[in-house]
Amino acid sequence: MGGGYVILPLLTSELVDKKKWISQEELCEYYALSSSLPGVIAANTALFTGRKLAGAKGAIAAITGVITPAFLAIILLAALLSEIVDYPAVQNIFWGVGIGVIALLILAVREMWAKCVFDKFSFAVYLVALVLALTGKISPAYIVIGAILIGVVKAKFTSKCDGREVER
Repeated sequence: MGGGYVILPLLTSELVDKKKWISQEELCEYYALSSSLPGVIAANTALFTGRKLAGAKGAIAAITGVITPAFLAIILLAALLSEIVDYPAVQNIFWGVGIGVIALLILAVREMWAKCVFDKFSFAVYLVALVLALTGKISPAYIVIGAILIGVVKAKFTSKCDGREVER
């Protein structure tokens, strides 16, 4: 129900706005990289942030801080939920959580859109990726790999200079 995308607004609020540990651009880079790596997106993003702040020790501390509470909560909730999952009130809670996840996904898309879709070329890549994803005939992994390759090829021909693209 949403995966790691729902945590992007929280990451922006905590890491960029409140603590100012990383910039919005760094968060988008870490988040995009984390999305393309195996594992939990929040943990991968924490790893990159922790490494930037305090090297290898910071990365280990960040991963531990993200994984431990979730691990303990899952163990406790799994035992509890197996007993009460069929109650109508619990089903209503899950429905409400699902709606909340949709709202957080919309916020994540809005946040990533502002940083990633900024010209006609990036919009065209987005549209192709969206159509391929919606048809379901191509694995999302191949879509991500294709977008990465397109980005690498584009970077070979252009570079960012003062916020505008300049031909090499």
